[in-house]
Amino acid sequence: MGHILTVNEVAYVAYELARRILHWDEPIPPFNTRFPNILESCLATPFQSFGGKALYPRFIEKASILFYLMIKNHPFKNGNKRIAMTTMLYFLMQHKKWLRVNNFQFYKFTIWVAESDAVLRDSTVDAIEQFISLYLVNFDEKE
Repeated sequence: MGHILTVNEVAYVAYELARRILHWDEPIPPFNTRFPNILESCLATPFQSFGGKALYPRFIEKASILFYLMIKNHPFKNGNKRIAMTTMLYFLMQHKKWLRVNNFQFYKFTIWVAESDAVLRDSTVDAIEQFISLYLVNFDEKE
C-alpha cells in the first residue's frame, strides 16, 4: 500500500519547505488558512480502493494522482503548485526515491499541469506518470 501522507506531514515538511525555499512574488499564506477537507481528500485519493481493488495500485500512479490533485484541487489559498512539488518529493523520499530533474524544468512541468484542461485529467495524469518515470531515481542516487 505504501506510506499514506498525513496532514501533519504536509504541514511540517512540504508546506514549510515550499514556504521557505520556493518563494516567488506571491507568499504562501499560513497553513491554517487552507480550505477545509480538500487537502485530506488529495492525500487519501491515491490510496482508495473499490471492491477490494486499489484504484492506484502502482507507486508511480499514487505519486502522479497525488501531484495532480494537489495542483488542481487547490487546497491552499496560494502556493498550491509549490506545495504540490514539495509534497510529491516528500512522498517519493518516504519510498526512498527522488526526481533527478532540473528545478526549472520541474516547475515548468508543474505549470503545464496547472494549466491543463480538467477534461483531460486522465491524459494529464498519464503525462505525470511518464515525467516521474523519466526522472525517478533511488534516493541515494539523487546527486
